[in-house]
Amino acid sequence: MKTVFITGASTGIGKETAKLFQSKNWNAVATMRNPQAGKELSYLKNRSILPCDVTDHNSIERAISGSIDLYGGMDVLINNAGYYLFGPAELATYEQVKNQLDTNLLGLIDVTQKIIPYFREKNSGTIINLSSIAGKISIPLQSLYHASKWGVEGFSESLQYELRQFNIQVKIIEQRVIKTEFLGQSMVTARNSEDKVYNSYYRKVIKNIYKNGEKGSDPIVVAETIYKAATDGTRKLRYPTGNSKSMVFIHDILPQKVYNWLIKNAMER
Repeated sequence: MKTVFITGASTGIGKETAKLFQSKNWNAVATMRNPQAGKELSYLKNRSILPCDVTDHNSIERAISGSIDLYGGMDVLINNAGYYLFGPAELATYEQVKNQLDTNLLGLIDVTQKIIPYFREKNSGTIINLSSIAGKISIPLQSLYHASKWGVEGFSESLQYELRQFNIQVKIIEQRVIKTEFLGQSMVTARNSEDKVYNSYYRKVIKNIYKNGEKGSDPIVVAETIYKAATDGTRKLRYPTGNSKSMVFIHDILPQKVYNWLIKNAMER
C-alpha cells in the first residue's frame, strides 16, 4: 500500500483528500495543528491523524518521521495547509503578514525541504502543492494572500527542474472558489473597525467575494484532481480545477487593460 502525507487535513479540501485516498486503499496520514479536529477521519481504516503545525520546524520533523516509521515509507506529499488573509495591505499588522506567509508559503517550503532527502534517497516521490487561481490572477483586497500563492507557483515551477534528476515529480493544484471554511473560520480580516478610508470600498468588494463563494465547487472536486495528479504518472505541472480553467483562459487571452476593467467592474459594483 502506498502512503500519502497531507497537511491541513482537519477540514475542507484536506479532509476530503484524506478520505478519497483512504477509499482508494492508500495509507492516509492526515496532519493538522489540533488532532482533536480530525474526529470524522478517526473512523476510517488505513489512516493516521498526527499533529503538525507547518509554522513549527520541530512539529514538521516529528510528523514526517512519525509517518515514515508508522508505514515504512511515504510516496506522496500534499501541501494543503493554508488560510485566507483578506483586506487592505495598509491595514494588515506585521503579525498578520508574517502569519500569512509563514503558513501559506514558508511552511510549505519547510515541509517540502524535510521530505526531499527521503524521496531523493528512494529515487521516487510526488510533491503536490495547493496553490489556487489566486496564484495566477489577482482581485482587490487579496494582495497578501496573492503574495503567498504566487510564491507557491514560483517555488514549485523552479523546484520541478532541480528534482527531476531524482525522479521526484512536482505538481501544482489551481482551484477557484471552493465551498469550504475558506470564507469562514479559515479567513482572517486585515481591517480596523475604526478606519474610514477603505470602508466603502471594503463593503463593495466583500459583498462580491461572498457572492462568488456561494457558487463555489464542492471540495471533493479538488480532492479528485489531487488524486489524479498523484496517480496519472505524468510530469504535468499545473492542474486547474473547478471553474478556474475558464478564468485563467480569459486572463491569458485578454489585454491586461481589458482584464483589469472586468475585475474592477465585477468586484467594485
